[in-house]
Amino acid sequence: MSDEQNENVPKDEKKVTFEEMDCSTKPDSTDVAETVQDPFCDEKNPRVITFQDVCQAAFMIRGGIETTPCTRSHLSDSLGMDIYLKKEFLQFTGSFKERGARNALLHLTAEQKRAGVVSASLGNHAQAIAYHGMKLNIPVTVVMPKEASIMKIQKCRSFKANVLVQGADMAAAKTIAMEISRDKGMPYINGYDHPYIMAGQGTIGLEIVEQCDGADAVVVPVGGGGLIAGIATAIKTLSPNTKIIGVESDKCPSFSKALEHGGPIYTKNHATLADGLAVPKVGVNAYKTIVPLLDKMIVVKEEWIALAILRLVEMEKCVVEGAGASGLAAILAGHLDEYKGKKIVLLICGGNIDTTSLGRCLERGLAAEGRLIRFSVTVSDRPGGISELCKLICSCGVSIKDIMHERAWLKDIYSVEVKIVAEAADWENSQQLKRILQKHYSHVVFNDIPMAIHRAEAL
Repeated sequence: MSDEQNENVPKDEKKVTFEEMDCSTKPDSTDVAETVQDPFCDEKNPRVITFQDVCQAAFMIRGGIETTPCTRSHLSDSLGMDIYLKKEFLQFTGSFKERGARNALLHLTAEQKRAGVVSASLGNHAQAIAYHGMKLNIPVTVVMPKEASIMKIQKCRSFKANVLVQGADMAAAKTIAMEISRDKGMPYINGYDHPYIMAGQGTIGLEIVEQCDGADAVVVPVGGGGLIAGIATAIKTLSPNTKIIGVESDKCPSFSKALEHGGPIYTKNHATLADGLAVPKVGVNAYKTIVPLLDKMIVVKEEWIALAILRLVEMEKCVVEGAGASGLAAILAGHLDEYKGKKIVLLICGGNIDTTSLGRCLERGLAAEGRLIRFSVTVSDRPGGISELCKLICSCGVSIKDIMHERAWLKDIYSVEVKIVAEAADWENSQQLKRILQKHYSHVVFNDIPMAIHRAEAL
């Protein structure tokens, strides 16, 4: 879109524009974290985006963003809900972040487009702004923390971005990016709290209302808060009765802590499957925008996210990251049972899961529902003792994935303890195996009762 087209787009009179931002002013203090301020994210004067902002964003980004499908899930009947999946992972870079990134870049002045922009991200925002920067011929510098996925780092570089892998976490990476913004005079674009970013993400809400009219609830993953703020702004305007539900991992519950505190507060994050949600502090603009529109906030355990990733791969043929699976995780964990028989939209926000992480997630999901099991059996150490055990396991249709045996710590020198990891068809199949083994051996120990079974028993 040309600069002339940008000038013709109606502006909200209360908006702060990039032209008003002074990126060249250097602070007196050397403490960057305290002195370099983002003019678009002012804690003392938070910006609440409006429906007009979202509609303007939809006009700005048209033609450069995919209108993603919102299809009925194969899981609907088994879960007792009319579930629709908004598949934002089908964007070119694999996540919803493209919408906000393109909107923010198109609002730059001609001079700022030549100078370029800087941002900090764990990966999805970095890829989005790098890709659209390349498409719009705008130089982009992204600071990615050392914990960022190698795959996402390489993707950003393939989009010709200047990638700096620095900082132990997102907070440190943002500080470095803000310092670059100050020193180089480049606008800093916050990946989740910038008003143009939030408005861009809100265009998803416009599509959901059009594609899935009459939805009772929309479930949105929450990290920094910008995504749910934009979507809620659009949906609550067009469909006030639709409930807006946020979900986050218990490893990074920044928004829940902010709600408890009455405002954004630093929350220490831990390693999580939902790395796209690992934002230590919710955005001030996002928080101010979403709080009046939010109907429910859910925190889910990691095991349910792993199981949701597995379900989406098996049932929907969708490979998604932890953040994208968190909405389904909330349903599987029983947090949304009040929507049985109702129409609910899950935002599958991203599909950029590292291939090595995917394997671990699938195994953890199998363990969570009792299909991957661990047990030990003490058998005779005579020839054929372990062979007989393996034959019994195979007779149940259970597949041995890993096996080891030890003798040194047993009192009986004529016995061997065999430790096995195996894959069963389901929990009942594993219980069938347990009964058969207990019939043939005196010492059989199954190590874990899966989380999904705990949930079923509680019901």
